[in-house]
Amino acid sequence: MSLRFGYGLNGFTDHRLPDALAVVAGLGYDGVALTLDHAHLDPFGPGLAGRVAEAARLLSGHGLDVMVETGGRYVLDPWRKHHPTLVSDEGRERRLKLLRIALRVAADLGSPAVSFWSGTGPEGVARETLLQRLDAGVEALLPLADELGVDLALEPEPGMVVERLQDAVDVRSRLGEPDRLRLTVDVGHLRCNEEGAPGDLIRSVGPLVRNVQIDDMRRGTHEHLPFGEGEVDLPGALAALQDIGFGGLVAVELPRHTHMAPALAAASLDALRAAERQTHPTDEEVTR
Repeated sequence: MSLRFGYGLNGFTDHRLPDALAVVAGLGYDGVALTLDHAHLDPFGPGLAGRVAEAARLLSGHGLDVMVETGGRYVLDPWRKHHPTLVSDEGRERRLKLLRIALRVAADLGSPAVSFWSGTGPEGVARETLLQRLDAGVEALLPLADELGVDLALEPEPGMVVERLQDAVDVRSRLGEPDRLRLTVDVGHLRCNEEGAPGDLIRSVGPLVRNVQIDDMRRGTHEHLPFGEGEVDLPGALAALQDIGFGGLVAVELPRHTHMAPALAAASLDALRAAERQTHPTDEEVTR
């Protein structure tokens, strides 16, 4: 099966949303991962409904699918990156408010899921307490997800309370394996802090994968790198996504390279297509 590639717009924050969508579509991508933040779609700015409707019009006009992301660095606190979270001592309700807004925006844009992460735990708080906070937060979101028909896709993030695939699977287990709670898999993270090949890890959680981010990365270093600069077996990862029948967007995640977004987006798509060809070579290539 052919995979569908997207580009994360957190790597296009120097572009206006209409311009970013035009570039991504012009390069031949199938969709975008859209982070709710000040750059493109501020979830707390005035006139949200109208801006969401305009974004939906632009996406449709370009023939782009979308996945809603919620990893804006300072969207809730101008002083502290990624705070508050679902496991913070204070302010958890603000994170829940953002995620509820994200679910409604996703429904209006046609995004099948909202991607989110757990957050880092405050110092000195027992892990059991952090997990209780996380479970309570996710459980509070599930009724709205059910109502809107939008999945919650929990992303393991290095250094956070949920940092490995098994951590996310355990959350589902504790909550009774709700159908609306799925996984976001960042392929680079699998190389960074998981044991085993990314392809094997993807296959191990195949039915649960709802969203995929892709980038290069090195073992032990949480740095999103352009393809070819890290250690990820890109053809192997793509082959695994084909094996599990993943039909969503496989979206490039390079948020620290906005200064070179158009050129890097073009190079990334070339790399993805080349790697995909290696997963099912033509008869001519096999006989060479």
